[in-house]
Amino acid sequence: MNKLEMTEIIITAKTQSGLSWEAIAAQVGLAPAFVTSACLGMNSLKAEPADKLCQVLGLPAEVSTALQAFPHKSWDKTIPTDPVIYRLYEVVGVYGDTIKALIHEKFGDGIMSAIDFSMHIDKEENPAGDRVKITMNGKFLPYKSW
Repeated sequence: MNKLEMTEIIITAKTQSGLSWEAIAAQVGLAPAFVTSACLGMNSLKAEPADKLCQVLGLPAEVSTALQAFPHKSWDKTIPTDPVIYRLYEVVGVYGDTIKALIHEKFGDGIMSAIDFSMHIDKEENPAGDRVKITMNGKFLPYKSW
């Protein structure tokens, strides 16, 4: 079973279960953003959480095996048309150089890791309209001279 087939099976089971990603992640014991990413094929799970996820959704062992397989982290190189994803591209397009400049000013020449990384998505209620709060936390990796 490949990652695409795995994702289709998981999404179908999730829909039928009526469970949210947060509820599934809580039962698996990992963060919702990470569990969702693994279910969408962009990360892998270790055996125990993969098995737990399959138990929660009533999925066969083949799905657990696919969840444990290392992903090929590739995506379509064109600008996405889904409004949520497009707006994140817009944020990087508008603020990417600013983020880079501020990281370099505070840390020096280097990057934020997407490997030693966590992300949380929260809802902030606001009378003027609810707010999306995305918190990304990545280890700073300085460039080395040699």
